[in-house]
Amino acid sequence: MMSLTSHAEVPTEKPHDYIIRLCKHFAHKIPATYDDTSGVIEFDMGVCRLKARDDTLFLEVEGADAEAIERLEGVVTRHLARFAWKEEPVIDWVRQG
Repeated sequence: MMSLTSHAEVPTEKPHDYIIRLCKHFAHKIPATYDDTSGVIEFDMGVCRLKARDDTLFLEVEGADAEAIERLEGVVTRHLARFAWKEEPVIDWVRQG
């Protein structure tokens, strides 16, 4: 049962573009679905949910334990930083649960 979550709100001019890029990238190897305003990426260690609103990308990762959350935060942070390198996004995770 997954019970731990972590959230980040990332200011960006292109939240929709990053949802599409992240989901398309991961969809080559793992289940990932998306539309214009949201996405879900299903990792072995948990799930990442993405939402776009105005100039903000909302990220949420959910996993079974602190180790899974740390791994999910790291994977999502590294990939978003790579895709959004021109903007140098600030990704501050806040853990809950």
